[in-house]
Amino acid sequence: MITNDCSALAENASHVVVGKEHVLELMTVALLAEGHVLLEDVPGLGKTLMAKALAKSMGGIFRRIQFTPDLLPTDVTGFSVYDQKKCEFVFHPGPVYCNVLLADEINRTIPRTQASLLESMGEFQVTVDGKTDALKKPFFVIATQNPIEMDGTFPLPEAQLDRFLMRIELGYPSREEEITILERFQEEDPLDDLAPVLTPERVCELQKKRASIVISSAVRSYIADIAAATRSHAKVHYGVSPRGTLGMMRAGQGLALYQGRDYVTPDDIKALARPVLLHRLILKNEERTRGVTAADVLAEIIGKVPVPVSAA
Repeated sequence: MITNDCSALAENASHVVVGKEHVLELMTVALLAEGHVLLEDVPGLGKTLMAKALAKSMGGIFRRIQFTPDLLPTDVTGFSVYDQKKCEFVFHPGPVYCNVLLADEINRTIPRTQASLLESMGEFQVTVDGKTDALKKPFFVIATQNPIEMDGTFPLPEAQLDRFLMRIELGYPSREEEITILERFQEEDPLDDLAPVLTPERVCELQKKRASIVISSAVRSYIADIAAATRSHAKVHYGVSPRGTLGMMRAGQGLALYQGRDYVTPDDIKALARPVLLHRLILKNEERTRGVTAADVLAEIIGKVPVPVSAA
């Protein structure tokens, strides 16, 4: 067994966010796995608040982009302006130069601007005017989008969805949780007084520790078997990509680290299947017409793929 302070991030953010411990845990796991998160649900459920609370808890540089139809790629990556005094072009870094980037309502901007994030999310670098710069580490993108009010939106293409390690739905709070929300926010916003509990340097150390978490050949085979089952399923047009299987492995290591273990179990993989794999399944058109959902297919696959007996 190992000890760590990974759970400190989620615990600290829960001082602001009510009743979403599991979501905060998944977001922390994604951060440890050096992945990115897409928060998706109806308006008003606290997606932006959750992103801000987690960002403040880990310290570092935080930036927010409110995506709109007129936003340009240079508004994300940065741009060069000619300085007449220096007689040269001077680069002005965009908000992507940070540790935590909140991409708010990412589906409300044009595909060209959405795509400006691809290089940053996948390779942790930015290329502007032919010059490539490495981004600060850790670099963590938390994007939000609403599944309703689709007028004037630009749905994320499958290639960009695949860049997100997890897609997470929040859900409505219970009656008791909603009462707690009313009490907590009655007089002031608790986010204003939230202090960081880690530093970016410590987060990088935890990410390195995550990479050393043991994952047995049996668990690797289990992940590969699940991916293969998604690709061969009769109702699936496109299954999980190799990026998805790598993401599942790293997320499994992140969950093990979060829970204080130095090895990954098949239960870790099963627990992460929905947030890591669901958005990577593209069903055949005729199946969607019949009302079949990706969640149904994924549940069927997880139920059928044999679980390794000894995997520690």
